[in-house]
Amino acid sequence: QVQLVESGGGLVQAGGSLRLSCAASGSIFSINTMGWYRQAPGKQRELVATISSSSSANYADSVKGRFTISRDNAKNTVYLQMNSLKPEDTAVYYCYLHSGYLDRWGQGTQITVSS
Repeated sequence: QVQLVESGGGLVQAGGSLRLSCAASGSIFSINTMGWYRQAPGKQRELVATISSSSSANYADSVKGRFTISRDNAKNTVYLQMNSLKPEDTAVYYCYLHSGYLDRWGQGTQITVSS
């Protein structure tokens, strides 16, 4: 009953920008954490950025200064603005929600950065 729907993935050249969106629906506590993880082929899923309902944000060191996470609490939507993209950012990006004892993942969206 809780679903995450992602949008905004695609192909971009190194140095370019993309913005991801993820809208959550269902029974979600008002106090929650949303974020983005990514998984490249042959690697485990890793944290990219998270943001609480109070807009407290956390970033992986690899994306600090390049990516910005934000959210719209009224819409239960989280965004990831990705600037200065690098080929090593290529991965499937997954939206994440933690609400109470619930954890949900989006379907994943492919980001490919060409050099």
